[in-house]
Amino acid sequence: MIPLIKTSDADAIFSTINELTPEEKTKEVRQLVSEIQHAKKVTDASMPRKVIQLNSYFEAKFEKNEQLIAMTLVLPKAADLEANRLSLFSPLGVALIGYKEGDRVEWPLPVGHSRQAKHLIC
Repeated sequence: MIPLIKTSDADAIFSTINELTPEEKTKEVRQLVSEIQHAKKVTDASMPRKVIQLNSYFEAKFEKNEQLIAMTLVLPKAADLEANRLSLFSPLGVALIGYKEGDRVEWPLPVGHSRQAKHLIC
């Protein structure tokens, strides 16, 4: 599956990345850049509904344990897990941007001291 990214989101994300120090350009940030470079870019007006994008609410379920999470995907400065606002630069944020309701996403997420692939259904 190829994720969809609104051109305005891609611009905002790259603008934020350009402001990062070299130390802040984590593995997740590099993965995000790669995802956006390979994504299909669409205009804001032609973005289909129910695609996870910046400032969109989403629900995802981990297939293994059926844990459901519900959050809003935001840029790092607006992230607040207590308020259910997930940073796009987090492993889960990188995994979900550009995917739509019903998609199955496989992505390595940190689990304890190791990284394991988690299957998510948006």
